[in-house]
Amino acid sequence: MADKILKKHPVLRGTHLDGLPAADTQTPVDRYKELLVDVQMQRVYPDGKTFVDCEPKRDPLAILADYRAHRCEAGFNLIAFVHDNFEPQHPDPHNYVAPDGRSLPDHIDQLWDVLSRRPDEHPQSSSLLPLPKPYVVPGGRFCEIYYWDTYFTMLGLAVSKRHDLMHNMADNLAYLIDTYGHVPNGNRTYYLGRSQPPLFAYIVELFEKNKIRRAEHYLPMLRKEHAYWMAGAEYLQPGQQSACVVRLDDGYILNRYWGERDTPRDASYREDILTAHAGSRPPQLVYHDLRAGAACGWDFSSRWFDDPQDMSTIRTTGILPVDLNCFLYKMETVIADLSGRIDDVHTMQAFRGHAEARQQAIQKTFWNKDQQTYLDYDWQLKAPRPRINAATVTPLFCKLASDKQAKAVAATVRDKLLDKGGLATTLIHNGQQWDQPNGWAPLQWMAIIGLKNYGENALADDIADRWLQTVATVFKQYNKLVEKYDLRSAQPGSGGEYPGQDGFGWTNGVTRCLLEMYPFHPAHQAKAGG
Repeated sequence: MADKILKKHPVLRGTHLDGLPAADTQTPVDRYKELLVDVQMQRVYPDGKTFVDCEPKRDPLAILADYRAHRCEAGFNLIAFVHDNFEPQHPDPHNYVAPDGRSLPDHIDQLWDVLSRRPDEHPQSSSLLPLPKPYVVPGGRFCEIYYWDTYFTMLGLAVSKRHDLMHNMADNLAYLIDTYGHVPNGNRTYYLGRSQPPLFAYIVELFEKNKIRRAEHYLPMLRKEHAYWMAGAEYLQPGQQSACVVRLDDGYILNRYWGERDTPRDASYREDILTAHAGSRPPQLVYHDLRAGAACGWDFSSRWFDDPQDMSTIRTTGILPVDLNCFLYKMETVIADLSGRIDDVHTMQAFRGHAEARQQAIQKTFWNKDQQTYLDYDWQLKAPRPRINAATVTPLFCKLASDKQAKAVAATVRDKLLDKGGLATTLIHNGQQWDQPNGWAPLQWMAIIGLKNYGENALADDIADRWLQTVATVFKQYNKLVEKYDLRSAQPGSGGEYPGQDGFGWTNGVTRCLLEMYPFHPAHQAKAGG
């Protein structure tokens, strides 16, 4: 089965729940066609996500028909037309700012309701996919749930005793799996063609740890999600690939990130076209790799570029990521364990076999003896990716490294990735947000827990201390938490496709959990306004 770019458009199902506003049945680019292209290319809004998240003020078909009828008339004003027919969904940025004197943990606890959204408040006929229960969004421009953000947000909800929101969010993810066969990147129609790092198995375990619901309740959803990631695997011969799955020449099966279309992303239409035309590859290949890069959660990073300074060299679909395959190993072990609980011996044995085979494949494919760390693998070039990044800690987080390997990874982290303000994402400076000098909450958490899993407590504590100091410093100066942080200057992070965002779901979750783990850390006393 040859590797090919799928031109199939995702089928939108579940766009209506009884009693709730219905989403559009098409993605914005399919619905508004040349109107979307013109709006994005002419930058009616500085941020392309603004338009695709708008609520239409009347029937979308009528809006498009009027645009086609009048766009070529003398004096036609595109900006006025858009403002007359669409309502942007702008959150109030002041909602995320703490009053002077409020402590860091108290502000996080107060933010959960600020970041919560109710399904009955969804805009009509927009790109927002309906969900059955309330949920927490990251904040800023991100007014929808994001798959892997949800786990790190829920860590903080657990500490804040917001079991109500935890229960709702897990049920929403289960609904998405039941409805679409996977958890989309986010609950938007334009995100349905891709997923994100699959952490539902960790969410299920978090539920059980907090005595909210037994994990086996979610076993059918876990199996359905696993089927999404492994679709087509049984038909592959060595050297072949299909969607998310690659069978290597040695017969091992591993996974990659994938997006269904080979066109510019709806929310980043102009940016994707400019990126593709800046390089020498066929634009469709670049668009496809940009979509897959967005599915990885690290959008964007030199991790996926052949030339670390040139985004047009992105080759996400040609790379097997170590972290994705560790998350799938975790999913397989959890499915096996839960199947054993309900006496489904056949499934238990099958998934134990899947997990053991994947562990062997991970060790053979990603462990690099020369650099004594885990590296991503370029399956097309049949060689390790040469650049170290923070994903090297994921085998420790998922408990599949040996003690010797864990010690070597700890040395790599200490010598190369430990920065002034926490764990560095990569060693590359290029203006991308998942590169130097930015640090991200989920990477700090996985490093801290992964190192603790193998007794590397001193290094784990050091990373936690540096990160909490960074978050506290920004909070005291700006009265808020942010999406990412500059680890060198202890300032809000920068770079990437959009300005830095406030809120912020996973920063709040990881920070709140670390404050619980380190009850005497000075960050507890950090107050807004210094």
